[in-house]
Amino acid sequence: QRKNPFSNADRPASKPVLTHRADPTYGRPPEGSKTEQRGKDAHSHVGKEVEELCLIIRNTGQMGEDGHVSVTFGQLFETYVTISNKVVGILLRARKHGLVHFEGEMLWQGKDDDAVITLL
Repeated sequence: QRKNPFSNADRPASKPVLTHRADPTYGRPPEGSKTEQRGKDAHSHVGKEVEELCLIIRNTGQMGEDGHVSVTFGQLFETYVTISNKVVGILLRARKHGLVHFEGEMLWQGKDDDAVITLL
């Protein structure tokens, strides 16, 4: 078990580096690794999807008396599902960043079609 059976080289497998929760690198990939780059790329991609979702809400929604644009989940779902099948996940991410507001923890197609989503 001291050798990596999946490696063509005859080098011993490296020992995992043990870190503690107080360490700022805890739970993060090594700096400069491909894993770190994939994480950065994924974060950037999701950020662009959140921006696109906010733009769609702005374009399809109605301006309310409070000055915020609102749209129902059913209307947003029908518009956005042709672009991406991750509508609810992107909505949750947008709410986490304080960009949109809606009642409840999760929105379900059909059941929550009349739920109002407000662009903040």
